[in-house]
Amino acid sequence: MSVAIKGGRVLPMTQNEDGQDQQWEQGTVLIGDDGKIVAVGAVKDVEIPEGATIVDATGKVVTPGYIDAHTHVGIGEMGVGREGSDTNEGSDPITPQVRAIDATYPGDTAFNDALAAGITAVNVMPGSGNVIGGLAVLVKTHGTRIDDMVVRHPTGLKAAMGENPKRNYGDQKKMPTTRLGVAALMRENLVKATTYLQKLDASNLANDPTKPFERDLKMEHIGFVLRKEIPMRWHAHRSDDILTALRIRDEFGFDMVLDHATEAHMLPDELIERNIPAVVGPTLTAKYKVELRGRTLSTPGILVRAGVKVCLTTDHWVVAVQYLPLTLIMAVKEGLDRSQALKLVTINPAEIMGVADRIGSLAPGKDGDVVVWSGDPLDIYQRPEQVYINGEKVYTHF
Repeated sequence: MSVAIKGGRVLPMTQNEDGQDQQWEQGTVLIGDDGKIVAVGAVKDVEIPEGATIVDATGKVVTPGYIDAHTHVGIGEMGVGREGSDTNEGSDPITPQVRAIDATYPGDTAFNDALAAGITAVNVMPGSGNVIGGLAVLVKTHGTRIDDMVVRHPTGLKAAMGENPKRNYGDQKKMPTTRLGVAALMRENLVKATTYLQKLDASNLANDPTKPFERDLKMEHIGFVLRKEIPMRWHAHRSDDILTALRIRDEFGFDMVLDHATEAHMLPDELIERNIPAVVGPTLTAKYKVELRGRTLSTPGILVRAGVKVCLTTDHWVVAVQYLPLTLIMAVKEGLDRSQALKLVTINPAEIMGVADRIGSLAPGKDGDVVVWSGDPLDIYQRPEQVYINGEKVYTHF
């Protein structure tokens, strides 16, 4: 059955022909029987079919569902302990062959917490304990079978600079024990993967798939990055670690997304020069380790003003996923332009992860992932009242 969310202030995260952001003070979002958006516009311009379910959103605000671009939802289950802790395969610093989808549990209570905060999609990442940690997956926040919740797999290959791999393997008296070792292991495996791809292309497999070839899943997954099929999702906080990541990226010529980006406000020109987006956060913790000393809530605003494409993350469970709206509000408080703010949790993460054709904005043909807010989403006193995923109401606040 079609659903018409009618009468609210609609903020679709789209632009008109003149490149101006669209909005309707009294608008309608019409979702079809297939869960896709059919029409968005002023109430007077959207024809509602007979038999459609009409949702009165008068006095409310209607937005796309929020997206958290870097989480461990479902892979680091809340309140479970070791049995639900699957973020890091800590036996080896190089594990590109592992996949977050294989450990993401839809029964994690964090999925319901995300829905209650208006978050309809989360990117699930392996942890940052390894130099190369594995493949990430973007999923909707409602469902019982993870395969049915997938928006895109994979969305990137996780990598990490700095303290975490140093600590994890230094404690085991294994390489890497220094930042030197982290960078060296990354280069070493990028070289191996480059050679592997060259051998693969030169083998009979390229012309005759029936001929045997000794496959290497580690090198194949790094190969996704080298062939620019997915970006390297690179965990880096400090400016020196960011520069090392950029230096390696320049050497091998792949695409990357800078995750955490704690001191990226010191280097916006470096990101703009390379067209590298930044996933900023988490920002609501104490500065509990050395890499966070330079953190400021002003970073998102500084980067946006400089022209960097930015989105926000809670890094759940480091900060609980339901605090993504609060993270956004705090960034606005510290200088992020209000007119740009909602893009950091909607269309920007969708574009960064290559799924803007499906989610991140309200437009015909896109998934019916819609949130009806009690008022302005940037007002801390307002909250989601109804949440729809693929046109199905999956959350109601009473």
